[in-house]
Amino acid sequence: MTDRITVSSLQKKKERGEKIVMITCYDYPSARLLDQSGADILLIGDSVGDNVLGYENTVPVTLEEMIHHAKAVSRGTERALVLADMPFLSYQICPEQALENAGRMMKEAGVAAVKIEGGERMAPTVEKLVSSGVAVMAHVGFTPQSVNVFGGYRTQGRDNDSAERIVSDAKALANSGAFAMLLELIPAELAKKISKELAIPTIGIGAGPYCDGQVQVFHDLFGLYPDKTFRHAKRYSEAGLAISEGAKRFVEEVRSGAFPTSDNSY
Repeated sequence: MTDRITVSSLQKKKERGEKIVMITCYDYPSARLLDQSGADILLIGDSVGDNVLGYENTVPVTLEEMIHHAKAVSRGTERALVLADMPFLSYQICPEQALENAGRMMKEAGVAAVKIEGGERMAPTVEKLVSSGVAVMAHVGFTPQSVNVFGGYRTQGRDNDSAERIVSDAKALANSGAFAMLLELIPAELAKKISKELAIPTIGIGAGPYCDGQVQVFHDLFGLYPDKTFRHAKRYSEAGLAISEGAKRFVEEVRSGAFPTSDNSY
């Protein structure tokens, strides 16, 4: 069996200039397929809210829901590092709250690391988690749990002041012990600057080609919502259309009597 990806092996990939691949994952069969693809990290994102559970955004997702989905992904993974988002208000109140809830994610769901959103003010929380044995990926730029503050899904760091603030945030979080940094919806040149200045790997989404790795949402990669398209995403298959067409054929064959045949009967 191939060795499990670890925080240490991700750091070595950055040092060797090898790109890191992360894909969101929310269930057991998807985890098996993505693990076999060679992806380095499977992220149980709180994007489970708007992609699986039918919420408008990630804010309503609970810790119990995250643990439920993370358990399934952990059971389906043998090689990739399993990483889980800490959902909204499961870590922001105080570092002690963050540690208790991150501990639940590790003990109950079997994840290897957690991801938290927020800038420099989250540095004490990162330090508390890491010093207690929890590996943490930080997340700066556009942070979806703050969508109501941002007023929508908007690119961050377009002007000098906000760009410098993101750089400062990233450095503070790295200095606090984060093993990697997710950069979301920021200009490519800003992501390039941060990636050069940080010793830890950067993972981009909507942040251009200069990051040390890339992450995409499972449903965006494979077209499970055929009517949704995003500039930062590329569709690698039309699984949504294939499922829809297959379901229609099944419905038609049952109604016409074409299924089941003797071949499908005992």
